[in-house]
Amino acid sequence: MSYKSLPFTGSCVALVTPFYSDGSLDLPSLGRLIDFQVSSGTDAILVLGTTGESSTMTDKERRECISYAAEKVGGRVPLIVGTGTNRTAYSVELSKFAHDAGCDGVLVVSPYYNKASDEGLVRHFTAIADAADCPTILYNIPSRTGVNIPLSVYERLSDHPNIVGIKEASGNISYAADITSRVGDKLALYSGNDDQTLPICALGGVGVISVAANIIPERMHALAESATSGDTRGAALLQRELHDLFGVLFCEVNPIPVKAVCEIMGLCGGTLRLPLCEIGKDNLARLTDVLKKYRLI
Repeated sequence: MSYKSLPFTGSCVALVTPFYSDGSLDLPSLGRLIDFQVSSGTDAILVLGTTGESSTMTDKERRECISYAAEKVGGRVPLIVGTGTNRTAYSVELSKFAHDAGCDGVLVVSPYYNKASDEGLVRHFTAIADAADCPTILYNIPSRTGVNIPLSVYERLSDHPNIVGIKEASGNISYAADITSRVGDKLALYSGNDDQTLPICALGGVGVISVAANIIPERMHALAESATSGDTRGAALLQRELHDLFGVLFCEVNPIPVKAVCEIMGLCGGTLRLPLCEIGKDNLARLTDVLKKYRLI
């Protein structure tokens, strides 16, 4: 298939945002995470996504994070920035800022809480893609936004020169198949769920935006590479091997479990911002057992 210019293929880590114990932004730890990802072979880095707790961050913090990440990544791998919010004008501002800071693409979630009609979605995404002036990936995660982006909206947006792909996190493989059937020749598809990396790539997807890559970047790179290169058997073996880890990383609302793992593994502190709070004791014990199984601790 022939796509517009894509910011990345393979495994993109949906990076956690480290905070100090008092809840303030911990940029030095963010820098160490970025270095860890680059040295471990990750294909791209996403900051300010769902896993990055962007919805709890102030405008000043978001801009500091974007500027710092762009400088720290320094072109070593593609940098994607989550700029979508439920206010179009603000999303436009952030997207312009991310582009000017040197990011390689933006990830734009559908508006949450206030939702939108089909026409509103088209206008929202179009305004942001126009302003970003860089590769724009639409983000479908109806469990959090309350809206499943309709196929008709994708069709209307598919000819926009800056809209290049879709992060599909509905969990519905049949819907992913519908997307590739309707707009697969114009928009690239990325898995938004680690446990669906192979199935979505088998449908023609080009990679995954991964939570698990925070702790196993090498293996997520290998899984995405096998899945996108046609090595279905090799990808299936990796997908099955990592199945329990993928499951436990969502034993509570993301990013609660993965931040706990990052702290246990010494990658960064595990501080979360309310309304997210620390993992429950039973789930922490379960998480620890799985980490031992995978020899991560």
